[in-house]
Amino acid sequence: YYRGGALLHTTATPGFHFMLPFITSYRSVQVTTQTDEVKDIPCGTSGGVMIYFDRIEVVNRLKPDAVINVVRGYTPDYDKPLIFDKVHHEVNQFCSTQNLHSVYIDLFDQIDENLRTALQKDMYASAPGLEIVAVRVTKPKIPEAIRRNYELMEAERTKLLIATEKQKVVEKEAETERKRAIIEAQKQAEVANITYSQKIMEKDSQRKMSEIEDLTNLARRKSQADAEYYSAKQSALSNKLKLTPEYLELFKFKSIMTNTKMYFGPSIPTYLTDNMSPSKDLFKDNVPVDIETLLTDEVITDPY
Repeated sequence: YYRGGALLHTTATPGFHFMLPFITSYRSVQVTTQTDEVKDIPCGTSGGVMIYFDRIEVVNRLKPDAVINVVRGYTPDYDKPLIFDKVHHEVNQFCSTQNLHSVYIDLFDQIDENLRTALQKDMYASAPGLEIVAVRVTKPKIPEAIRRNYELMEAERTKLLIATEKQKVVEKEAETERKRAIIEAQKQAEVANITYSQKIMEKDSQRKMSEIEDLTNLARRKSQADAEYYSAKQSALSNKLKLTPEYLELFKFKSIMTNTKMYFGPSIPTYLTDNMSPSKDLFKDNVPVDIETLLTDEVITDPY
C-alpha cells in the first residue's frame, strides 16, 4: 500500500480490504512462481561477431515476507532491474569471453545453468527473497553466411558420423561373423570329440565283448576237455577193471563165434587144439598157418 506516495509497512493477502480513496493506493505483487521472458538479447563474441538470443525465459518466485524490502529497493516492477537488466549483463559478459563456435555449439548446453547460477548469486546479495527457479535459453541467431557454413559443417559432420556408424556396423557384423564361425568350429570340434569318444567306447565295448566271448569259449572248451578227459579216464579205469583173464577168454570165444566161415578137414582139429592151448594167444602170438592144408579143406559158410 501507498499513502500519500509513501510505501506503508503492511501488506494484505487476497480478499476484501478497505482503504481511503484518493489518499491510499495499492500495487499488486505476484508472490507465486512466474516466468519473465527477456527477448532480443544482443551478444558480441570475442571474435567480433554479433549474434542475438531470441528469447530467454527466467522462472522466479518472490517470497511474501520479502515483498516490502524488494519493492522498497526496486519498486513493484522489480523484475526489470533484477532480472531483465541482469540477464542482458550476464549474457554479454559470457559472450565477450567466448568465440562464436563456443557460444553457438560447444558451450550452448551450459548457458542456461551458468546464467541461473549467476542470477541467483546476485539475488542473494541484492534481493534475498527472490528465488531463481530455472532459466531456458533459445538458440541464438547468427549471420546467414555463417549459419550456412555451420549447416554445411554440420552436414559434413553428419556424413562423418554416418560413415563412422557404418564402419562400426561393418566391424560389428564382422565381429559377429567371427564369433559365429568360432562357435560353429567349437561345435564341430565338440561333435567330433563326442563322435570320437563314442567310437572309442564302441571299440572298447566290442573288445570287452570279444574278451568275454573268448573267455566263454575257453571255459566251454576247458569244460569239454575236462569232460572228455574224465570220460577217457573213467573208460580206461573201467576197461582196466574189465580186462580180467576170464573177460579176455570170453571175448576171445565171442570173436571166434562172430566169424562167418567154418573150416572142416583132417588138419583142423590139430590146428585148433594146438592154437587154443593155454600157452598161446591167437591175438598175441603169430601162429603159423599151413595155407595149402587149409585150402584143401572144404569151406562151408554159416548161413547165420
